[in-house]
Amino acid sequence: MGIIYSLLLGCLAGFCAGKLMKGGGFGLIMNIVLGLLGGVLGGWLFSLFGLSWGGLLGQLVTAIVGAVVILWIASFFKK
Repeated sequence: MGIIYSLLLGCLAGFCAGKLMKGGGFGLIMNIVLGLLGGVLGGWLFSLFGLSWGGLLGQLVTAIVGAVVILWIASFFKK
């Protein structure tokens, strides 16, 4: 169940990040894919700063932060 849980959380994070990045999104499917990658990036970024949140909310916020960073970087290539 862990991998399914992570995939669902990443999909939700990608959707939320697409809504937060007004005009920076790439469509629903691509935002979900970037959200999956954002979960990994968010976890890595938070560990660099020594931050960690437990539970569902913490993991969701971490994934959203990572997805927003990925969408922000990807928006430079979109132009």
